[in-house]
Amino acid sequence: MARKVQSDAKVYSKGDPAKETAYLDSMSTQPVYPLFKHNYQYVLQRELALGLDLKGGMNVTMQISLDELVRKIANNNPDVVFNQALANADKLQADAKTNQKDFITLFVSEYEKLNPNGKLAAIFSTKDNQDHLKFNASNSEVAAYLKDQANTAVKQSYTVLNTRINQFGVTQPNIQLEQSSNRILVELPGVKEPERVRKLLQGSAKLEFYETYDNTEAYQYLINIDNLLAAKNKTAKADSSKAKAVATTVAAKTDTAAKAGSLLSKVQKNAAKDTSAAALASKTQFTALHPLFSVLSPNIGQDASGQQQLGQGPVVGYSPQRDTAKVNTYLHSADVQAVIPRNLKFLWEVKPLKNNKDKAFALYAIKLTGADNGPVLSGDVINDARADNDPKGNPEVVMIMNSEGAQKWRTVTAEASSGTNKKSVAIVLDDNVYSAPTVQNEISGGVSSISGNFSIEDTKDLANVLKAGRLPAPAHIISESVVGPSLGQEAINAGVTSSILGLVVVLIFMIAYYNRAGTVAVVAVIINIFFLMGVLTSLGAVLTLPGIAGIVLTLGIAVDANVLVYERVREELGLGKSLRIAVADGFKHALPSILDSQISTFLTGLILFIFGSGPIQGFATTLMIGIITSLFCSLLISRVIFEWMLDKGWDIKFSHPWSSHTFKNANFKFVKNRFKFYILSGAFITLGLISIFTRGFNYGVDFEGGRNYIIAFPNKAVTTEAIHDAVDATLGRSTEVKTFGADKMSITTNLMIRDNNVAADSKVKSTLIQALGTKDITRIADKDIVGFSKVSATVADELKTSAIYTVLFAIFVISAYILIRFRKWQFSLGAMVATAHDALLVLSFFSIFKDILPFSLDIDQAFIAAILTVIGYSINDTVVVFDRIREFLELHHAKTDNPEEVINQAINSTLSRTIITALTVVFVLIVLFIFGGDVIKGFSFALLIGVIFGTYSSICVATPVIVDFGKKDLR
Repeated sequence: MARKVQSDAKVYSKGDPAKETAYLDSMSTQPVYPLFKHNYQYVLQRELALGLDLKGGMNVTMQISLDELVRKIANNNPDVVFNQALANADKLQADAKTNQKDFITLFVSEYEKLNPNGKLAAIFSTKDNQDHLKFNASNSEVAAYLKDQANTAVKQSYTVLNTRINQFGVTQPNIQLEQSSNRILVELPGVKEPERVRKLLQGSAKLEFYETYDNTEAYQYLINIDNLLAAKNKTAKADSSKAKAVATTVAAKTDTAAKAGSLLSKVQKNAAKDTSAAALASKTQFTALHPLFSVLSPNIGQDASGQQQLGQGPVVGYSPQRDTAKVNTYLHSADVQAVIPRNLKFLWEVKPLKNNKDKAFALYAIKLTGADNGPVLSGDVINDARADNDPKGNPEVVMIMNSEGAQKWRTVTAEASSGTNKKSVAIVLDDNVYSAPTVQNEISGGVSSISGNFSIEDTKDLANVLKAGRLPAPAHIISESVVGPSLGQEAINAGVTSSILGLVVVLIFMIAYYNRAGTVAVVAVIINIFFLMGVLTSLGAVLTLPGIAGIVLTLGIAVDANVLVYERVREELGLGKSLRIAVADGFKHALPSILDSQISTFLTGLILFIFGSGPIQGFATTLMIGIITSLFCSLLISRVIFEWMLDKGWDIKFSHPWSSHTFKNANFKFVKNRFKFYILSGAFITLGLISIFTRGFNYGVDFEGGRNYIIAFPNKAVTTEAIHDAVDATLGRSTEVKTFGADKMSITTNLMIRDNNVAADSKVKSTLIQALGTKDITRIADKDIVGFSKVSATVADELKTSAIYTVLFAIFVISAYILIRFRKWQFSLGAMVATAHDALLVLSFFSIFKDILPFSLDIDQAFIAAILTVIGYSINDTVVVFDRIREFLELHHAKTDNPEEVINQAINSTLSRTIITALTVVFVLIVLFIFGGDVIKGFSFALLIGVIFGTYSSICVATPVIVDFGKKDLR
């Protein structure tokens, strides 16, 4: 429903963004879901969000203010040449298209131009850094030190932003460092609250605790400020001796603090009703006489008898949002600063008052303490922070301090709570007051809370920023834009169409193979998809290509559970049992296999979710939800449908004549031929390892980084597919193309990425222009390239390392679970070997055939998702085979029984289940591979060969390991 409204907006606007926005704003409260009468805002908040690869999102370029970092290192040195050099370096670096030098190099160069004989050490060698920088250090040594500090600051900023964004929600962001630059590129999918994102990214997390003035102490200063401003006003005629009387009049006419109404707002309302010259003159006269009180309503309350009096606490007044800028101008002027104490400053509350039409903000009087006129405590004492609820259920943030902070906090709160007049302590983050509670008692233990006018999202974001740490240097958003999907709309449409087609093929196959029972599986799978999408939407998850991989695996698992039950029912019917008893026993005997396979796969997903990030976490989320919904649908929904059909007296068939004997008398010599399988797998893996170490892989842009070009196509309707058609043959299939804003394209290529010479930059640029010129619609000139930068890999080294260790840990945990369930270490070893075997086979295949097959075999984020899918499927398949082996070994435990023959019988007996399940998944993947489009061909192919390898390993590799390492135990 949300998409329909958006489509109508595009038609109405005819390409005008302002009209489109106006249309959507006008529809926000209109009912658009006729069945439930939901409005557009409601359905928009509940639609399934798509990731950057499927829908695009918000592109933000952040600049780390290294000039401020350099000033800080130099203790804000007032040297004229120093400050001029910084300003010049800022201007030069702003022109990123023509200049690729780093900021420190530009600064040092500009300083030496302005002062050829100047010594930078005289500016930067301070008490704080004397261990690293001597007073007689050369300019080159100072430059090296500054570069080291700048690189550290940028990397720390990258880490902090990465942490904050990963905790922002279930997303798959792209975060890239511009090489030789102090810029960080951030792309967030499906962003619906840009302002919230801006605060999250730019927040420096400067948490401070301040003592406060009481309103009764600070009020006189407001009178003085108002008088000073009036005196400066040429139209002021009031005598300063009447200031106190005037202030009393203002207080008497002011509404209560709870309503936060200002006198000015009342005057404006009256003026709206009475437009006479007298009314307008009265309003103008009051503004001229009392500039401050015309935009700031004092904090006035009532005593028990109803008389007006100054309100208690640190709040000195209220101002509508529209007037806060004017109040700031007054309070920060040099004249005003001269008449107020040096230890007094005014700060606004972070959010407006509730239920206030003017969005009035409270103004606090903050007391600065100590020789440095600073806070009584800083936020660097915070060890941890979490979103919570107070005893009344209101959202709050709980802070846990270190031992030093806990001791200091105890002293501060003890002083504030002493005596009859309790003092307030203001909790300030980035110069905004979050709360200023009156301290009733001394707080010990270092655990306290920040409470205020918060929503649940507010407390989550605040805890996130506090926990993630402060940015080492300020970060500013210098540009933001909406980017299109990296896959391209045609590729997405092809992927969706092929997925649906693949699902239909599977459902048709289930009915064709299992007769009427197959229709029950079809109903269960459709309900499973409905539940899966519903849960994903409820959790606010973002669906990406790795998430789709999880759904593909989920469908395989859902069908797998039905196949396990159906094959078991067929066995029970073969023993001569009635249909009702066979169905009951089929579900009963299939349950252990289903639970073992699903729990082992769920554990894999849980570990990937806890320890992974980005695409790994997105895959794991979908997989875990899918396992739960699959179990529910396969075991409960299917059973309920069968019971209903039996009660109706229906004749339920579990096969057709042609499929009733499939694999029934299979007797393949898997165990006997195990050494042939060892040789086959070993030879392929050996060849693959040789290829990996000699030829390597074709890495995608997100693994290697590349050169990014922003190209304008103002008069052409260019699609991402058209650009791919033009450049892939020359630049390689790993080129990433996205829409950028309304009429631009973002093209990132890893061509000659390891060559950092300026000549290489020119060659890649000319190659790109030449490649685009092969198609009329994409032909450009040099002037059309409006932006250029070198970007780092989207998949950071930390993510690669995290992926490897996470997968290894998952394999270890699964092996431990199998050991507990099967009570023999040989089963755990078999599962470990089979899983590692499958991963190595896929990697080997991608290295050996990387330049041979006519489609892309790139190692990228999609490949990570494919490998994880293969591992999940392999474990699921292996555990089911193991379960049948255990069952057969328990039935055939006589000394005369040969364990090898028993195991071989077990494999053959479960062959129908193994092959049928593999076929259902393979059908989906073949359709996805053929009809899914060129962009996702490599992804679907990785899944396809992975499933085939997984089926092969569970039969031909995992089981032989059990035989060879457990001959004595098995007997």
